[in-house]
Amino acid sequence: MPEQKTLTEMACEVLCTADGREKTALSRRYAERWREARAAGAPIPVGTANPPLRPARPEKPELLDPRDVPRRRPGSPQGQAAILHAVAHIELNAVDLHWDIIARFGHVPMPMGFYDDWVKSADEEAKHFNLICDCLEARDSHYGALPAHAGMWRAAEDTAEDLMGRLAVVPMVLEARGLDVTPGMIEIFRKAGDKQTVAALDVIYAEEVHHVAYGSKWFHFLCGREDRDPVTVFHDLVRRYFHGPLKPPFNEEKRAEAGLPPDFYWPLADRSGTV
Repeated sequence: MPEQKTLTEMACEVLCTADGREKTALSRRYAERWREARAAGAPIPVGTANPPLRPARPEKPELLDPRDVPRRRPGSPQGQAAILHAVAHIELNAVDLHWDIIARFGHVPMPMGFYDDWVKSADEEAKHFNLICDCLEARDSHYGALPAHAGMWRAAEDTAEDLMGRLAVVPMVLEARGLDVTPGMIEIFRKAGDKQTVAALDVIYAEEVHHVAYGSKWFHFLCGREDRDPVTVFHDLVRRYFHGPLKPPFNEEKRAEAGLPPDFYWPLADRSGTV
């Protein structure tokens, strides 16, 4: 009988799988294995690992500097395909981000619920990637057909040695931004009569609230353990690791639902466009 892989070894295997559909299939399979072991009262050991600094990626899409990614009008079919392609790219990066936080910080003593939350998040992001790929394929396109943003992994590299920094920047800034912009995307596809994409984005919107909430929960946990003020620490870490101000308008209702009150993000906001 083969030796059982640790959770961090499984995480590294996902990170080292290049193809998007294969990566997400492995993500879902390992998440199910983790859940089944937890339910049986025989949890898989977390272990420690040495994950790659950057995850494996398919040959396509070509990754460009954000300034060089072509802008397209969202009202056109080409523009809508570009939005879907960008969302697929975000979701694939999110799969890796959630497995990376497990693999990279396995040496930090954390409750088992920490691993439950990020395994669940990685599983859901894998589902999201496949939902959006299905929407692209329904439009006779596919992930890799267009160039994509090369800067998506920068936050992971910048916070590779700082768990609190990772929680602050990835779920509490980047994923919270998804809560701000997704309602507008849903409206674009509703107006276009694309029920498949609206249904996919509705699933993503509902589940991303949980991912932001997990970030907030474990960030507050670590601050409490170190007897530090979460708001002050958050502001310091975002200023250190996030490049530029946060951009309103903010989805204050969903951010509050995720445990992210306004005193966390408004002091970091670009107020030039606000009244």
